[in-house]
Amino acid sequence: MNKDQLKKLEADLWSAADKLRANSDLKSSEYSTPVLGLIFLKFADNNYRRHEAEIIAEYQELKGSRREKPVSEIAIEKCGFYLPDHARYDYLLNLPEEKDIAKALKNAMKLIEEYKPELEGVLPKDEYAALTRTDKTLPQSLLRTFADIPADATGDLFGQIYEYFLSEFARSEGQKGGEFFTPRSVVRLMVEIIEPHGGKVFDPACGSGGMFVQSAQFISEHRKELKGSESGVYVCGQEKTRDTVNLAKMNLAVNGLRGEIKQANTYYEDPYQSFGAFDYVLANPPFNVDDVSLSSVEKDKRFNTYGIPRNKSKVKKADEGKETVPNGNYLWINLFATSLKAQGRAALVMANSASDARHSEADIRQTLIEQNLIYGMLTLPSNMFYTVTLPATLWFFDKAKTDDKILFIDARNIYTQIDRAHREFSEEHIQNIAIISQLHKGRREKFVQLIDRYFAAGMQRLVENKTNVEPVSAQLLEVLDDAAGKQAVGELVQQWAGLVKLKTRYAQYQEKYADEMAVDKKNKAQQQLREAFDPFFAALHEGLKHLDKVVRQREKQQAEQAKAEGKRGTTDRKTNALKGALEELHKEVKSAEIFYQHIHWLQERFPKAEYEDVTGLCKLATHADLQEQDYSLNPGRYVGVVIEEDGKTEEEFIAELANLNDQFAALNSESSILEKVINQNLNLIVNA
Repeated sequence: MNKDQLKKLEADLWSAADKLRANSDLKSSEYSTPVLGLIFLKFADNNYRRHEAEIIAEYQELKGSRREKPVSEIAIEKCGFYLPDHARYDYLLNLPEEKDIAKALKNAMKLIEEYKPELEGVLPKDEYAALTRTDKTLPQSLLRTFADIPADATGDLFGQIYEYFLSEFARSEGQKGGEFFTPRSVVRLMVEIIEPHGGKVFDPACGSGGMFVQSAQFISEHRKELKGSESGVYVCGQEKTRDTVNLAKMNLAVNGLRGEIKQANTYYEDPYQSFGAFDYVLANPPFNVDDVSLSSVEKDKRFNTYGIPRNKSKVKKADEGKETVPNGNYLWINLFATSLKAQGRAALVMANSASDARHSEADIRQTLIEQNLIYGMLTLPSNMFYTVTLPATLWFFDKAKTDDKILFIDARNIYTQIDRAHREFSEEHIQNIAIISQLHKGRREKFVQLIDRYFAAGMQRLVENKTNVEPVSAQLLEVLDDAAGKQAVGELVQQWAGLVKLKTRYAQYQEKYADEMAVDKKNKAQQQLREAFDPFFAALHEGLKHLDKVVRQREKQQAEQAKAEGKRGTTDRKTNALKGALEELHKEVKSAEIFYQHIHWLQERFPKAEYEDVTGLCKLATHADLQEQDYSLNPGRYVGVVIEEDGKTEEEFIAELANLNDQFAALNSESSILEKVINQNLNLIVNA
């Protein structure tokens, strides 16, 4: 299943499930847990189905011998689950409508927990009865909805569907929902930069466990690089809300992760004895908490090693012993630093305000800097989170760093807009930002490897798009029957024919440089290859521009003809089809060009395939730089701002400004006339 197919499946499943909820009286918070339980159940059944023949074969082979085992024991060894008949998805799906489906689902969940003790008390049970409050058929309808998930779907696919539903519930539940979900692309970026390669991973505010899932996925993707070393992770999470703990345990089970999740209030409880205990820490803690008891944390080495945040004013005598920490942000920052082993690394999401916080927080920040714990700081774009519209900042710790500099990255202008109010990083954005860290660590070979991946993906996309262009071009010719139209389409088809030469050029590059180890040599060859593609895309854009002009002229002629005949000037069906086909062509070119745009972006900023400071993007700051900025950790203070050059002379700029002013004056004049007409008409109506 490719990325587009998965997105469609996710959207279809959500649409179907949410439509069912909309027809009930259920809140999203009542609905989310049983729905996620059904996704888990379908995963368990799919997983069991893949191993079933093997389980039965071994059971039959051992039956009657001294080595005989219960089928449940064999199943747990093979796939981690045993599903009795009454816990199978098809059994539940095919129950007759007169049966109590909610009761059957409750029983199925109890049976799963019976054979998988770590899930005891975790899976939803009584929640299914609540689904029937206004619609008795709702549980069965949901079973039918999730039956559409392919039977051969793997754990990774289920993990993605599970996370997609978590994100949608977070979106619909607003502030409350956002407490247990961190957007996937943000977590992916955090993991790419701290690179967990085995050991113990800690999240003291783990929510639904998304940090752990992405850590495991990173390891899976990079396993070849580890060359046989121990790469698995054992995860330890804590979360104060029981329902969210259950979601996290289900998420771990869905993704086959080893570890444990405990219910605990991190400020006052330390179930893992976390001080110096973990290889990696990943978290998105709650921001700006102001009700933590000072007396409970000020003697705790997890929080006081680098200083405790305190109120700047002296406490009144009547309030002695009742003091609270003015802001909990630096309690969390302390916790991440103190939880790491000697070689440990951490990544955390934090409110922007913490980067410049004053008074006691500034003292803690200076101590962290002087003890050389902070590896890097990265400002995120706004609207990346469902509950926070302002940009947040990612903090990175590395207790094994070899220099005393801090890497600052300003990523506020790098994002994909997914709807009016939300943004995300694309996979390419994540790789482009993470490569800055790789270059800083001297891993130049990673840069040319990434460029190679973009060339390969771009060439594959171009070949696919060329086959899509031919039928669209034929569709255009059916409508553009005049000479100018035929010429414009013919030119565009001819420009696509230039792809043959580029394929040959790319094949020559691969043959000559596939095994090239010298980074400088390979980087130069990649730049030359990219330059060969530039005229191709320039010609495509020029051809599309010409076609746009032809279509506009056709539309204008139609409007004039209609006016001359006294008809209403509407666009005919053929022209609408023409515009649709042209829009499709624009999409094909944009889609084909995207990987080459990423290559451009990287090569323009890092032309030598080595780290360098880039204005507006990144800066490697020295201790002197930090002192000069009063130990601020705000990336914007260090990376600077790019002033875009618009290419206009002063005279051209003034002329354009004057023209805009004339247009503004004309619009104001029209506005005044309209206002008078409206007033007159209203007076006529009122006085009639």
